[in-house]
Amino acid sequence: MRADALSAIYSGSMADPKPMTLTQKIIAAHATSLPRPWVQAGDVLQVEVDWTIASELAWNGMDRTYGLLGRPRLHDKDKFFLAVDHTVDPVTLATDKRAQKLVQLSRSFAQETGIRHFYDANHTILHTRFYRDLVRPGDLVLGADSHTSSHGGLSALAIGLGGADIVVAMVLGTSWIEVPDAIAVEYTGKLPFGFGGKEVILRTLGLLGRNTVAMERSVEYRGEGARHLSTDSRFAIANMTAEFGGLNGIFEADEVTAAWLAGRAAEDDALAASPMEAFRADEDAPYVAKYEVKLSEIEPQVALPFSPDKVVPVSEVQGMPLDGLFIGACTTTEEELVLGALVLEAEEKRAGKKGRKPPHPKQLVVPGDLSIQENLRRAGLWEIYQRNGFRIGPPGCSMCLGVASEKAGKGEKWLSSQNRNYENRMGEGSLAHLASAATVAASAAQMKVTDPRPLLAGIDQDRHRQILGERKQRVAPEVRVVEPRMRVGRGAQAGGAKQERTADRARAATVRARIQRFGDDVDTDAIIPGEFCHLTTLAELGAKCFHYVRPEFVERAREGATVVVAGKGWGSGSSREQAVLALKGAGIQAIVAQSYAFIHKRNLVNEALPFLLVDDPAFYDLAQEGVEIEVDLARGRVALSGKTFAAAEPSRIIQALASAGGIVPAIQRHGTEVFDKLTA
Repeated sequence: MRADALSAIYSGSMADPKPMTLTQKIIAAHATSLPRPWVQAGDVLQVEVDWTIASELAWNGMDRTYGLLGRPRLHDKDKFFLAVDHTVDPVTLATDKRAQKLVQLSRSFAQETGIRHFYDANHTILHTRFYRDLVRPGDLVLGADSHTSSHGGLSALAIGLGGADIVVAMVLGTSWIEVPDAIAVEYTGKLPFGFGGKEVILRTLGLLGRNTVAMERSVEYRGEGARHLSTDSRFAIANMTAEFGGLNGIFEADEVTAAWLAGRAAEDDALAASPMEAFRADEDAPYVAKYEVKLSEIEPQVALPFSPDKVVPVSEVQGMPLDGLFIGACTTTEEELVLGALVLEAEEKRAGKKGRKPPHPKQLVVPGDLSIQENLRRAGLWEIYQRNGFRIGPPGCSMCLGVASEKAGKGEKWLSSQNRNYENRMGEGSLAHLASAATVAASAAQMKVTDPRPLLAGIDQDRHRQILGERKQRVAPEVRVVEPRMRVGRGAQAGGAKQERTADRARAATVRARIQRFGDDVDTDAIIPGEFCHLTTLAELGAKCFHYVRPEFVERAREGATVVVAGKGWGSGSSREQAVLALKGAGIQAIVAQSYAFIHKRNLVNEALPFLLVDDPAFYDLAQEGVEIEVDLARGRVALSGKTFAAAEPSRIIQALASAGGIVPAIQRHGTEVFDKLTA
């Protein structure tokens, strides 16, 4: 919803309105109908969507869904953003038939529909261009990538979902959402010079843990410290809310936001001149919990394999030999790229270096966008990187995904400024360590982990500010705090209402099988590695399910072990719906877990793969590898070893989608009124 559509007027009754979080206010502004003049956790609502975004890797599966729907007209072809970024570099574009197919699918769709915002290979990274040029405070953005959360850095409600959800929103202009619980992360104090969003979010993950307090919740970043952070730092923090486990991450729009928006391209002149309207969380907003993170106490952080929350101070790994260095991926902003170059320059001065090092085959820097590439060229920063042995790649996700031509080798230790370090993430058998670009750059001279602080102290801060000022800002407009306009009426499902489960509604029989047992935080990279996401049929995807981390998985499923039992955070990580399709293709009939990552759970619903949530620890004590289990999908019960356990009751819309056989059959049945029908 654009700023000029935000209003301080509440519609409907104002009787005893309840306080709301920032996320809740944006949802309230976009809800097609509300049962009362506020929203609260558990409400299931139909919402209007401002933007849908995707990459070519996601479009591969999305094209399948789009075809099943009959390739209809888009709701607004100017509000779908498609970038070719995940699988491409010049080598793969020239030699890899898989990448060529993915790129051609995206190009053909862009030509077919005439979408305005299509960016071909090596122009940008999906989130970088969209954040810098298009998203605005108060927008509701759905993206077929888990790092869609990035855009909360500019106070948008931005949620990553699977491709099927994005196709539906792209075609209908609406989607559904269950209003989440929220936590507040209160940043206090101020960061030292040279520290940015990557250090902050790594410290936050280290303190609070992945898939714990943020799991399936909205994360609102607040406090005096948050107001001192740049828009680039806010982007990095919101970006890695995906690693935190949050549904979305969001900052309040303030004078820093307004100044950034005022510096956008000329086409936004009219918007830049008008006051920036912004929502604020109410003073007594219903946060489940608040957590303080002291910015002044942060030192450089390093996340060890294989989890982004396995964080230690750089001093604990100082001197660790490295095989490779990577500075890039969507979480690495222009601010970080500039700082990395200036750290290298400071090392040159400290060591009295002259001349140029030969290019190092395992030192790579990749900008997020052609505009950033040009800004750094004008400032002479690429020359600094090259003098110090770094090769410069074209814009794209590059090594972060380990699916293009640039990969880390087996057993190689890499220090990377990307956002994920899961097993095999940078390449089969690779050992990815996460850090800021400054720490990566400081480690280049000796190819050992190095504390960047002595080099940061030698940087000319005025020069740093001047380089980042290449994107000239005008006079920042005033910030006008407003309340959401809400449409109060019938047709909304309040309070997360449930309805009795019936065998007819669930359309499911009892599953009797053996268990394949997993632990906590099983990510979608493990379920289906990125290099196989170009596959499209259930059989092809199923054959690669758990290819690296559990190669016996498919064979065991063929032998009758077709129920997965897992711990907390099942399906975390990338939004790839191929993970669900791979499970179906491998023959899995049901999943039982303690908790599910939000995006993966939506994908399970959309693709009609049955899942149950069971909390009782006694169940998990009994549910060991190979044990016989009976799953009553109609009644929501599981039985094993002579004992029966009840599963949590899902919302009505989840039950309705399960009854329909998934999102595509639901739309084929109800058409454009699908969400009216399912949320009524």
